Amino acid sequence: MINDLIKYLENKKVLILGFGREGQSTYKLIRKYLKNQKIYIADQKEDLKQTCEILKDDNNIEFICGESYLENLNDYDVIMKSPGISFAKIDIKKYENKIKSQLELLLEFFNVTTIGITGTKGKSTTSSLIYNVLKDQNKNCILLGNIGIPVFDYIDKLEENMLVVLEMSSHQLEYMKLSPNIAILLNIYEEHLDHYKSFEEYAEAKCNIFNYQTNSDYFLYNTDNETINKLVKDIKAKEYKVSFKGKQGSNIYLKENEVYLNNKCIYDKNEPRNLIGDYNLNNIMFVLGVSEILNLNLNETIKTISKFKTLEHRLELVGKFDDVIYYDNSIGTVPMATIEAIEALKEVNTLIIGGMDRGLDYTDFIKYLNSSSIENIICMPKTGHDIAKKLKKEKVYVVNTLEEAVKTAKEVTKKQKICLLSPTAASYGFFKNFEEKGNLYKKLVKEI
Repeated sequence: MINDLIKYLENKKVLILGFGREGQSTYKLIRKYLKNQKIYIADQKEDLKQTCEILKDDNNIEFICGESYLENLNDYDVIMKSPGISFAKIDIKKYENKIKSQLELLLEFFNVTTIGITGTKGKSTTSSLIYNVLKDQNKNCILLGNIGIPVFDYIDKLEENMLVVLEMSSHQLEYMKLSPNIAILLNIYEEHLDHYKSFEEYAEAKCNIFNYQTNSDYFLYNTDNETINKLVKDIKAKEYKVSFKGKQGSNIYLKENEVYLNNKCIYDKNEPRNLIGDYNLNNIMFVLGVSEILNLNLNETIKTISKFKTLEHRLELVGKFDDVIYYDNSIGTVPMATIEAIEALKEVNTLIIGGMDRGLDYTDFIKYLNSSSIENIICMPKTGHDIAKKLKKEKVYVVNTLEEAVKTAKEVTKKQKICLLSPTAASYGFFKNFEEKGNLYKKLVKEI
């Protein structure tokens, strides 16, 4: 399998576009197997050669760095695009077919069974849970992709017929011409409008998870999501419609307190689990569907679900300090994610919001906050400051830093109640990512 991939890359003019985690992973793989092949690297950083340790002794590289790094892309045979690079401002029609990703090359050259998961929210939890279900039932499996593990880092470990769980972001799916064997589309909400020309373009990128499936594949999707319903058409794969609202015609649905699969009760909503909230139950319904498709032991699957712990920064309990309970949901970068977190916790007395403005529409979110029972809303820049102007709550606090936010939360949150960080906006511009923001929040809570 690896030989087919190397043969594809051999003697081609390969450009690595973007030299972050995935770009470096691509470089290492090419250099491991094609020691003398010239590699082209394009990146916005002008001092890449001097600052990147792994490149210092390699004289067989041509750099295209600085502001013009996206020019002349048609000069290459293969463009290995890093997920974070946006083409929103340039015309790529001439060379769109040259754009490749690690995920697409995995699907093209490796004889493995792939389970791909995407959605605006919930994909990391669902991917990790599916992987744990497989592992607990002694399946030969691996978890890769947007979860933070570049595919090429583990490409040598892949074996024939292995089960490969892939968390797939819209950025990774954007130019894909292949789809996984089992595709899961959890939800689609407004997100990443700084990367795409429109919300429609973002939603269409998600659809590549099923666009290239065949009639031997499976597609599980959320029929409660109106955006998904508008986009799902011409399905070739076997469909599994999932409805938390018990929508008629669904394969997997919730009725009262029980989950049904093809009209057979398979799971009790009140089963003990660490993944609290209705949105997590919705994620669990997809996992149960995969368990059925792969003929796994249902009782063992439910055992894994019950013991699975929340991932970091996803409705993560930080602890109880001075009789106030603190939660970190820094992954909550869109309004629906914050609303779902509030609904899951029920006792939120203080909410901390705010981050980078990406042009999301906060109208419905503001209405929700104004009608909610949350007493204290602490607003950080930039979006938090904008939202604060439209809130009709008595206790709205405008702060400039996360440290100020935590100090304010300590002063105003009622005892035995919850303080929740759920930014409802991206962390970029203020923090490297949501992990850095969440880690600082947890550190400040424990210190202050």
